[in-house]
Amino acid sequence: MSEPPRRFRIVPHRALPSRGWVLGIAVVWLLSLAAAWGLATWRAVPSLGQMHGQLRAADRDAARQQERLAELNQRLVTLQRSDQISRAANGELQSSLAERDEEIAALRADVAFYERLVGATTQRKGLSVHSVEFTQEEAGTWRYRAVLTQNLNRGAISQGQMRFSVEGVRAGKLASIGWNELHQRADTPGKEYSFRYFQELGGSVMLPRDFTPQHVRISLRGNSGNVEQTFEWKPATGG
Repeated sequence: MSEPPRRFRIVPHRALPSRGWVLGIAVVWLLSLAAAWGLATWRAVPSLGQMHGQLRAADRDAARQQERLAELNQRLVTLQRSDQISRAANGELQSSLAERDEEIAALRADVAFYERLVGATTQRKGLSVHSVEFTQEEAGTWRYRAVLTQNLNRGAISQGQMRFSVEGVRAGKLASIGWNELHQRADTPGKEYSFRYFQELGGSVMLPRDFTPQHVRISLRGNSGNVEQTFEWKPATGG
């Protein structure tokens, strides 16, 4: 007859490690971690010091570069300002030279006119109006330029006043605009003149809008006698 199976099994008891053994293992592990950290720190310290030195050197170099950049910017501003001043001075100089050229041209024209006026072969002539022309201005007025001459008596001074009227067509009829109406003021004094050989007189007058000028009648009253001359209306075509 077979033996029935057993319900229980006997196992030998194993003894657990003692508490002191576990504590020793933990201490050894902690010591190994401390040793590893110390070794890593000891190796890293020289590198960290070198990196700090390089960082300080880089900061100093950056500061020097910043100062250099500020200096260059200031120099650039100075050069730009100097260039602006030079350009302005050059423009003023060019303008001044142009004005001097105009003055020289005008003086040469006056000299040529004077030579023609008092030349040996020039016909002697008393006080007269050599020319008159008009230039329209932006305000709607007309700028006149009249040249008076005389070479009959080279030592005498001609003095007096000039007036003129403008003849033309107004509202389909012949009309004359007198000196006072041209200046839009009653009792307007004449234009004074005083010269030995020639003189240029100038001023501005206003013409009515519905008036078409055709002729200019000029009157001179002075110590050299009275003169009446008529010219065609001549708008200026040049400067």
